[in-house]
Amino acid sequence: MPKTRLSRDEIRSYAQLSPFELKDTFIKIATDAQSDRPGQKGKTTRAMLNAGRGNPNWVATGPREAYHALGYFAISESRRVWTADNLGGMPEEAGCAERFDHFVRTHPELPGIELLKASVDLAVKRFGFDREAFLHELADSSIGDNYPVPDRILRHTEEIVRGYVADEMFDHRPPEGQTLSLFATEGGTAAMCYIFDSLMKNGILEKGDRIALMVPVFTPYLEIPELDTYDFDVVHVEASLFTETGVRQWRYPEEEVAKLADPSIKLVCCVNPSNPPSLALSTRVSEQIVSIVAERNPNLIIVTDDVYGTFVEGFRSLAADLPRNTLLVYSYSKHYGATGWRLGVIALHDDNVIDAMLAEQEQEQEQKDRLNRRYGSLSLEPEKMRFIDRMVADSRQVALNHTAGLSLPQQVMMALFSLFDMLDEGQAYKHRIRAIVRQRLELLLEGAHMKISEEPKRAAYYIELDLLAEAERVHGKRFADFLEQNYEPVDPLFRLAEQTSVVLLNGGGFDGPEWSVRVSLANLDDLDYLKIGHHLRAIFDAYAEEWRAQAG
Repeated sequence: MPKTRLSRDEIRSYAQLSPFELKDTFIKIATDAQSDRPGQKGKTTRAMLNAGRGNPNWVATGPREAYHALGYFAISESRRVWTADNLGGMPEEAGCAERFDHFVRTHPELPGIELLKASVDLAVKRFGFDREAFLHELADSSIGDNYPVPDRILRHTEEIVRGYVADEMFDHRPPEGQTLSLFATEGGTAAMCYIFDSLMKNGILEKGDRIALMVPVFTPYLEIPELDTYDFDVVHVEASLFTETGVRQWRYPEEEVAKLADPSIKLVCCVNPSNPPSLALSTRVSEQIVSIVAERNPNLIIVTDDVYGTFVEGFRSLAADLPRNTLLVYSYSKHYGATGWRLGVIALHDDNVIDAMLAEQEQEQEQKDRLNRRYGSLSLEPEKMRFIDRMVADSRQVALNHTAGLSLPQQVMMALFSLFDMLDEGQAYKHRIRAIVRQRLELLLEGAHMKISEEPKRAAYYIELDLLAEAERVHGKRFADFLEQNYEPVDPLFRLAEQTSVVLLNGGGFDGPEWSVRVSLANLDDLDYLKIGHHLRAIFDAYAEEWRAQAG
């Protein structure tokens, strides 16, 4: 395969972009290359394979059908109250359960109606809901005719999502004697923004403070701390272990994790399972962090982003082992194929170090007066407002707190997704999507002839492949040195886009090894990953051929 058309200086300049911005450049190159081959002008000669983004190509249909079936029931409830052409009324609670049962009996043909009934029955049985009140919340919320009350999250929805988190994030073993409060957000991205913003607004973090990032990591966790709003002093905890020469383990050495014992580090961010390596934290690392908090850094705040946790059997979040220190971020986007729904939560146990820090601020009169002015319009005793409730207020600049909260139809979908997981159908779905990504990983590796570590805690939603390590494994250190001396680390990605119309992301942009690439295993057909593997191997072999020719 020939070299890319771009000069090394051009490639070096592009490499300064965020991976997700650089992806757009690869897409343009790949698109242009589709119809730019000799004798094929104007004709698309190959399909572009974009494995650069993690939007899954599956969706959970069952809970969506249940959602739409609920919508028909809710409309009937609205029309029952007031019917005039296209005008209806607000659903009433009295008799709602009886009318729902009648609706189910008289609409057996409606897709999703049986799953909806099973979800309602499960919720009532597991959480002890008053059936009438729960069904009215579902019907009225799916109509979307009221502001969210409570604004943080609906009462029944919070119970349901709390149960989902206990099942899937805490491995059915939630911390004893702890109550988990939830804030429903517009996806995990909004959750990240709200957390950083409120920690600063409340003086828990200050500009220039020292924080830690467990890397490689999702790029916003790298980029947010660099903004002039925060300008944090960032310590990197690097997953630098190898299982053997040329095979990265993507695990954290003990000495790297030990950095968190420094009490000047106020916060650590962790994506678990990781993005892009896609591995859940090992028990050894989790236990080491628990020990550090207990003995060396008791006020360490942990932000754990656990969106991929459902792809690992027996997954257990740091929020389960360190409930007092951890803010948990979860999004429904990947598991349910719901990136467009924007469904996320922030979870924080009621007994937590952040609220303890806020209580200590009462001894600092200037800080106390500042925060009392900020939240004084919301409470007669603003100093007693919990941090999770302050995040809700901050999300709407405090003044608009009365209209805060995730839209009610979104919260209904969140509740139905969670209840679906608690049914046998939801568990079968979970095992199916796990099998899908693992099959794609096997096909990619078959095509690329590359070796990765054996890992029982692999989510396999992404894979990060270290090409420089692979070069050393296959051809030795001299070949790896040749690549570093003659090419930029993103050169293979430009070749892939230009010569094969394959789009991948650069692992260096996630603060991983510069010569690594991230492949999303979620968004293409299975056999596409075999093709990507073949193309990656062909590019790799072309470098090796050039090296051999140069070496004589």
